[in-house]
Amino acid sequence: MTTTLAPRGGLDDRPAHRDPNVLRWLGAYASSAGDGVYYVALSWAAVQAGSATQAGLVMSVSALPRAVLMLGGGVVADRFGPRRVVIGSDAVRCASVLAVAGLLLLTGPGLWLLAVLALVFGTVDAVFVPAVGALPARITEPGQLARVQGMRGLAYRCAVIVGAPLGGLGVAVGGAAAAFGLAGLLIAVSVPLLVCVRMRELPADDTVAGRDRTAWADLLAGLRYIRRHRVLAPLVLAIALGDFGFVGPLNVGLTLLADERGWGASGMGWVLAGFGVGAGLVSLLLAVRGRLPHAGQVSGYALLAGAVAIAALAFVPTLLAALAVALAVGLLAGLSGAMCGALLQTQADPAFLGRVTAVSSLVSLGLTPLSMPLSAAAIGAWGTGPVFVVSAVVCGLGGVVALGVRDLRRAELPG
Repeated sequence: MTTTLAPRGGLDDRPAHRDPNVLRWLGAYASSAGDGVYYVALSWAAVQAGSATQAGLVMSVSALPRAVLMLGGGVVADRFGPRRVVIGSDAVRCASVLAVAGLLLLTGPGLWLLAVLALVFGTVDAVFVPAVGALPARITEPGQLARVQGMRGLAYRCAVIVGAPLGGLGVAVGGAAAAFGLAGLLIAVSVPLLVCVRMRELPADDTVAGRDRTAWADLLAGLRYIRRHRVLAPLVLAIALGDFGFVGPLNVGLTLLADERGWGASGMGWVLAGFGVGAGLVSLLLAVRGRLPHAGQVSGYALLAGAVAIAALAFVPTLLAALAVALAVGLLAGLSGAMCGALLQTQADPAFLGRVTAVSSLVSLGLTPLSMPLSAAAIGAWGTGPVFVVSAVVCGLGGVVALGVRDLRRAELPG
């Protein structure tokens, strides 16, 4: 059954950037700078406590429960409501990080303690991520969702820019314990903000739809819903292909490329900055305009053009040229990602949005990180050029899907 939420539903009908309810949610999302501080603290403490290999294992512990439990997290978000799940999972994240900070003040950084924290964080993320994805459709009007995606992108970029330096400052001032404490306090800021966010309710028949079924039945119902949807099924496939083709080159591949070309760590930082600026400009455009026409076509063409830019990155001769290409990759990847995200929000029945978000996030946050060692091994065997080209082809296939499926190609965002 397809459900359309009643207009406004008691929420503010102002544009998203002027809506206090959306701004409270955005403030909570921006506090994800605490996540950046957490990762800096975790990596530093792991390196201090063990070898480089052991530190790498600790850093990767979060990925496995996130991948295994993500689909179940979507069921939890839809069953209990995304707001309740986000608040609860955020509280657990905050408490666990602060607890480790306290323990580190009393004892030295032990690998077992850090591994347990990473495991808890990854497990909670499996529930947190689908719930976060299901929130925007419940706090604003459908016509404002593209603007919300832009605002969310800007908040994320700011959190990334601020989080790592804050983590480094915390480590420099008081060691890993201080950095973990700072991360916990930043995460804690989001909890009261989320408590104050108002949500529109689903119609009664949808909110109770899954209560007489098992969680497994709800999961299967969500997967069937996506498979039968004329827009969501190809959209999720396009997102998956784009993520698989993008993450490897722009993470492990870029590091190896910078080393191969002699750009050094600073050169790699400039390239990453170019990408971040491009993605940030797209987020700003969406936040200001609120909507772009022909969303399905824009997503497809941006994926195709972004694929060409990814391939070109491996062949540019100078750092300045690489910076320009990275800016283009950021613009195109940011555009396709924002359009795909907005279409996902507007096309999905809100009663299924947690499960839809879980499926789309499973690839980018659960499975794709596990492919990074594969990308590194492939570059070691065949070099950066062939691997970047293959990755670009995979990314381009996402654009082919978006433009080749008529319902997705013609998909529009609400005005």
